[in-house]
Amino acid sequence: MPLAAIGVFMLWLGWYGFNGGSVLSADPRGVSYVFVITTLAAAGAVSAMVVSWALLKKPDLSMGLNGVLVGLVGITVGADSVSMSGSIWIGVIAGAIVVFSIIFFDKIKIDDPVGAISVHGICGIWGTLAVAIFSDAAPFMLQLIGTLSVSAFAFVVSLVLALVIKATIGIRVSADEEAEGLDIGEHGAAAYPDFTPAHKG
Repeated sequence: MPLAAIGVFMLWLGWYGFNGGSVLSADPRGVSYVFVITTLAAAGAVSAMVVSWALLKKPDLSMGLNGVLVGLVGITVGADSVSMSGSIWIGVIAGAIVVFSIIFFDKIKIDDPVGAISVHGICGIWGTLAVAIFSDAAPFMLQLIGTLSVSAFAFVVSLVLALVIKATIGIRVSADEEAEGLDIGEHGAAAYPDFTPAHKG
């Protein structure tokens, strides 16, 4: 969990460059506004923690960290056009959505250990639609059509590529290799040597 938290903080810092550069302007006022909006949207951490606590009966740190990420993902589309209160709502709603989404994908046994589908896929869709709800930068139907078009294209292309890889070199490793760790099986080195089981030391 400490390594995951450090990773999220690094991503959060990088998001300022990403969102700040996305406006394609060096105007200090405009870029500063984007920085503030981006920061406020990270309020998704709070709602993700609260919702996970209510559903799972414990404050789940990984859900809180994902809450930060979904707030940042959700605000990226409209970082230069939504209001400060709008950015908080986008982040808070994304934080609640991600908890339900991760639980859903776990229940249907989708192999997504870090919640990437929920964080970037589901909450990315939410952020794309939210810019039309919380600002007048784009009409809702245009955002919806764009979201559905890109999602359909990505699904079809990914499915075709996955089927080709499965039929040729294979996708999954053996159960033994998975238990031992892909760092050893694929690269011949332990990624976390300090955490090697005692009987292998």
